[in-house]
Amino acid sequence: MQSGELARLADVSTDTLRYYERLGLLPKPPRTDGGYRDYPPHSLERVRLIRRALSVGFSLPELTTILKMRDGGEVPCRRVQALAESKLEQVKQQIRNLIEMQNQLEAMLKHWNVKLARTRRGQPARLLEDLPPEIRGNALRSPFTKKTRKEGRP
Repeated sequence: MQSGELARLADVSTDTLRYYERLGLLPKPPRTDGGYRDYPPHSLERVRLIRRALSVGFSLPELTTILKMRDGGEVPCRRVQALAESKLEQVKQQIRNLIEMQNQLEAMLKHWNVKLARTRRGQPARLLEDLPPEIRGNALRSPFTKKTRKEGRP
């Protein structure tokens, strides 16, 4: 099948197919006499596999390594399992960070509501300058940034 048909069936762009080829995720297909890519039928399942793996957090470089191993006759199953376990731990940490941020924001907003109720309309309340004590020493940070050694993490 040609690029357009494969792209349509896999719900990706033809640019994505060419990118997957450049990365080695998708084997380069033979060309027709007219110079068009002629993908074998199993290419559709390969693209769908890549898309599913990306949707659960595998990166393109990880998939490139795994699929090259697989295509070379190796069995990367344990590597795939280890990567998935690592991704699960990362997701759990992100959830913990988000819960911490939620709690900090709730406390901050509770404090700000009190402060705004005491502030005359049109007067600055200086909300950022007067964060509540339970937040002051624990700056809100994005749950997607890594903590540094200075912050108590390796």
